Amino acid sequence: MARTILDDAPCCRLKLFRQAADKDTGSQMSSPTETLSGVWELPPLILYPFNERIPPSTLLESSKAALMLSGMVPNDGSDPDDLRRRLLAGRYAEVRMLYYLGKDVFRWIDQCQDLVERTPHLHAEDLRVQSFAGLLTSSPPDNVREKLLSWGVTDHAAVFARGIGLNSMFIEPPKFDMLTAQFLSSYHHYGDALFRCFMELQPFRKISTANFRFDLYASGEYSRLLEQQWGGS
Repeated sequence: MARTILDDAPCCRLKLFRQAADKDTGSQMSSPTETLSGVWELPPLILYPFNERIPPSTLLESSKAALMLSGMVPNDGSDPDDLRRRLLAGRYAEVRMLYYLGKDVFRWIDQCQDLVERTPHLHAEDLRVQSFAGLLTSSPPDNVREKLLSWGVTDHAAVFARGIGLNSMFIEPPKFDMLTAQFLSSYHHYGDALFRCFMELQPFRKISTANFRFDLYASGEYSRLLEQQWGGS
């Protein structure tokens, strides 16, 4: 079978997250976007595949259970307790995937901060981790938006914001029995709130693609790109 970029695209599985992001992302702590004098290439954002071995049926069954519990589709005869179990199992899988996505994002943010520390011209510009989190969630480069759309991610802001929020809360993916049913059922609201808290931790400068650009790769795609570059050198 031919290999495609979607084989390596962890984000493509996140297209099942349909809840729209809560409004207000903590922007009151940021300064107005001001164009700097210069353009900098940031490190690429590399997303790694989820090694969770989560069957696609888990997420599909969770979605079906949510619809049946809400009365939007007829019950297939399943016991309500079983439907709730299937719903929570799928939501837990989504929480874990978002956590690992956030881990990739924070790795990239750390690399961006390292670039700032190594660039004297940027030292006094009040660039914080929130600056780069805001760039990714609010105004990523067109090439990044287009790649995410090709992976099936239509609401990148919500997906990345929740990944950042959950990763700022947990140092490792929480176990299922450590989370309440209420949290799992409404994790998207909790993730949005955690992201707002993260963005309000300290003042920061808003940045845009007028000064900062970057590429997005799935890890397998990036590895093959490096192999081609090394092979041609």
